[in-house]
Amino acid sequence: MNHYLAKSKPEETIQEHTDNLLRNYDLLQKYYPEIPINWHFLKLACLIHDLGKMNLYFQEKVSGGKRNKKEIPHNYLSVAFVPYKKLKEEGYTKEEIQVLFQAIARHHERKIGFTEDEWSLEMKKLEQEWQGFTYDKLGEYRAYRSHFPAKYYQVTAQIFEGKTDQSMEIFIQYVLLKGLLNRIDFAASADIDVEQPNDFLETAMAEQMTVFRAKNPDADWKPLQKYMQAHQDENVIVVAETGMGKTEAGLLWLGNHKGFFTLPLRTAINAIYSRLIDSETGIIKESQTDRVGLLHSETYGQYLTHESDFDMDIEDYYTKTRQMSLPITVCTLDQLFDFVFRYAGFEPKLATLSYSKVIIDEVQMYSPDLLAYLIVGLSYIQKVGGKFTILTATLPGIIPDLLAENDVIFTRAEEDFISDRIRHSIEVVHEPINSKFIQEFYEDNRILIICNTVRVAKELYKELVDMYDAAEVHLLHSQFIKRDRSAKEDAILADGHKDSKRPCIWVATQVVEASLDIDFDILFTELSDLNGLFQRMGRCYRNRELDVATNVYVFDEECSGVKPRGFIDKQIHENSKMMLQSCHGPVSESEKLTMINQVYSTEALQGSHYYKEVTDMIKYVQSFDTYELDKNEVRKRFRNINSVAAIPKPIHAENKEEIAGYIEIIKTKGIERKAKMKARTMLSAYMLDIPGYIYEKGSAEFIKINDYEKVIIFDCDYDEGIGLTPKDKEKENQFF
Repeated sequence: MNHYLAKSKPEETIQEHTDNLLRNYDLLQKYYPEIPINWHFLKLACLIHDLGKMNLYFQEKVSGGKRNKKEIPHNYLSVAFVPYKKLKEEGYTKEEIQVLFQAIARHHERKIGFTEDEWSLEMKKLEQEWQGFTYDKLGEYRAYRSHFPAKYYQVTAQIFEGKTDQSMEIFIQYVLLKGLLNRIDFAASADIDVEQPNDFLETAMAEQMTVFRAKNPDADWKPLQKYMQAHQDENVIVVAETGMGKTEAGLLWLGNHKGFFTLPLRTAINAIYSRLIDSETGIIKESQTDRVGLLHSETYGQYLTHESDFDMDIEDYYTKTRQMSLPITVCTLDQLFDFVFRYAGFEPKLATLSYSKVIIDEVQMYSPDLLAYLIVGLSYIQKVGGKFTILTATLPGIIPDLLAENDVIFTRAEEDFISDRIRHSIEVVHEPINSKFIQEFYEDNRILIICNTVRVAKELYKELVDMYDAAEVHLLHSQFIKRDRSAKEDAILADGHKDSKRPCIWVATQVVEASLDIDFDILFTELSDLNGLFQRMGRCYRNRELDVATNVYVFDEECSGVKPRGFIDKQIHENSKMMLQSCHGPVSESEKLTMINQVYSTEALQGSHYYKEVTDMIKYVQSFDTYELDKNEVRKRFRNINSVAAIPKPIHAENKEEIAGYIEIIKTKGIERKAKMKARTMLSAYMLDIPGYIYEKGSAEFIKINDYEKVIIFDCDYDEGIGLTPKDKEKENQFF
């Protein structure tokens, strides 16, 4: 065997690496034979993609030498081995052969820093290496050409979408071929399987029903769940109230397919993940680390909390998750849908979604920009053959209209899955939200207060602490360090548990608005908009029949957070306020949906800032040419990052030695990656995301980790009860 190396740590020859690719190719075809790809081309791409590594500059480098400035990336040299003449004889068109050339040439996203003459010279040099190279798996497709017709391949050429059906089809074939080659290559390099089979979920759901029937012989799937199971092969949009079993409904729709479960908030994602993998009550009771993954910005830290329950190394589990190799992944939208910008390297995600099903929960929670990304993303998922369902408690009418405008085909359930029960009785209070009004209701109740901004939440909290024992009043918003916020989230879940009887007062912001399984006795809330209000109401009498005169008080005057200074669309806020004027006393689930339809229909929203934001963002995303942006730029645009991760100065002073220890581990060479990741997770526990408008008005110190990283120490006040307080308090008006 020729000893041409593909990599050195650990040492692996080109043939050995290619054998690993072929093994993963076989797995992918075995588990997902229905992928609409040219399997013959994918196998050829696996065989050929790294043959350019035979060039002497690469071999010198991988054998311990330094990189030669004249080295041309191997992906651009591997095209010399594409058997285009053989493929032409087999009847493949020029365009199809171009797809294979381009998938191989661009399987790494590397800039072209060489001339065509330099490239041609290196191609010719490969002939000498090729003559002594043997690899029986190439068989009749063994080929070498240092020159070939420009119609098949040019170094600077790329495949774009185009405006015709034919050009779009060629583009999709390219995305699938390059994307799946990347997936297979990444898996081989990481020494993992490219996919794990979903051959368990339907059995797990049947076992779940057996558990239910052991307690109640008459138990059966609910109408929503039966509907979703019957429509597995369709894109489906369904509205269902809390308590209808949306999680199980989504899983029954998913069946034995690869799937992604997306939610808007990390707390909700963690809860769904824990529910799926819990060793005693979880739906997936065996081999969880081969079946379910969690994907958001704090995945590693969350995995650390479950490490003792796992039957495999956390590093391997984390790698499989990041490589999208698991059958079920619970994730945030930004981890999955950033492909809409079609940056260089987006193909593996969209190619994976071509044979996946996506479950989208709480769609009404998304901001205008994220909603636009969702609309565009679903249009691409449909084009490549993937499926989606939107399962939501409320559905703004604008969403199905925008999907239809973008040619997305879906089935809308003929009827919404809502019950006749009444859980809420509303009183609209024509005052700003205030502690004096709330004071008389405390007694033995568990009270939840939701404000539109951090500023108002803090003010109310301080007033209520003065009225009551501080141990009975709690505050939750986004401006706590992760350690404190995590503790508060655990505490509110305990206090908000349906069986809890402990009187308490929780003041919070939108961070508790959706997906948290909490059930308080009374809700006091500022009016944000109707959709937000009904989400907030879901945290009170979550699964209880109404048995009191009033359990929801809505304050509709001088509400914080409304544009132009805030984030809430003024027109939607005013329309919501008008709609509530006639709403007094008990309100049914069907009445809520009727009001939502009136406030959030396309007709009602046209002319609003919200509608313009969504539609403009859709056009904005679609306006970019494929490969115009790089991945780092897309991350900034997609997440709309306007915050800075930093450690408050008082927290740094209190924990200086521990923080210094974690930084030392991170910056020290030779320490294993797992130890560094643990140190990063522990360090992040002292951090919070400081809003840009606060950070810009303050001052900070920096601790250098390396040339690319630094830890920011922000000068501010901090208290574990109140959170961050900027030195310039006038600038505090944050939403969450």
